[in-house]
Amino acid sequence: MSVPIAYLAVIIIWSTTPLGIVWSSETIHPTLAVLLRMMIAVLPGLLLLKAFKIEFPWHKQALRLYSFSSIGVFGGMLFSYIAAGYISSGLMSLIFGLSPILSGVLSKRILAEASLSLAKKLALAVAISGLAIVCYDNISLAEDAYIGMISVLIAVSFFSLSGVLVKSVEVAINPMATTVGTLLFSIPLFIIVWLIFDGTVPYETWSNKSIFSVIYLGVVGSLVGFIAYFYVLQRLKASTVALITMITPVVAISLGAILNNEVINTNLVIGALAIITGLAIYQWGDTVKKHYGKIHARS
Repeated sequence: MSVPIAYLAVIIIWSTTPLGIVWSSETIHPTLAVLLRMMIAVLPGLLLLKAFKIEFPWHKQALRLYSFSSIGVFGGMLFSYIAAGYISSGLMSLIFGLSPILSGVLSKRILAEASLSLAKKLALAVAISGLAIVCYDNISLAEDAYIGMISVLIAVSFFSLSGVLVKSVEVAINPMATTVGTLLFSIPLFIIVWLIFDGTVPYETWSNKSIFSVIYLGVVGSLVGFIAYFYVLQRLKASTVALITMITPVVAISLGAILNNEVINTNLVIGALAIITGLAIYQWGDTVKKHYGKIHARS
């Protein structure tokens, strides 16, 4: 697989995932929809491990990695599916775009990394302002939209926390093995949640759109998406990969409007621009500052 194709695949998959979550949850209970997605993803994953003879370690450090990764998969996915019943797919993608900034804040606390620079603090303020605009607008339009907002913010928090904790594990494991191990750790948790909140399989009420969405999310969204992302992450600069978090919300919002009749209003556009601007400042603010600092010093 070439890097450009993998990069494009990640953008497409991440952009279509929120809409897939919304569609799959239309006629399938969210806890069952996400459980089926994970089960569909893990089966071909195990087969691929065997077919390509990829080592699947089960030592202490590997188990620690899988457990930390499963925090993001379980918490992030569960609350995303809950949010899908209250807010649009485009808005879900937009709020998830905040994960790099939140990860930076958590890294400072958990990994004792350097304090946030002035540029990163400015980025955080700009992004939060954009989020406030979007949240205020949606809550004023729908009485129960706040449930979706809170749910997706919890999802982003779990996802970001997981990413930071994974950084603390020093072990080299094939991305495919990491993906399968994470899924195996997550599935029992999803089963427990499904049994508690639903526990039924009323397949006769499921629509074809929901069924196909679950299959797509399982095979493409989870398995192919993870593989492509790790492939890109290993071969491109972090700043280049970070562009994905700025591109996908725009694409997701557009797809939601075209394919699911989701409303795009002025406040959403303004809030989205603020959040994306905040992400840009967070990723490249310090670099630009250093660059102009060198130019100023030479002059």
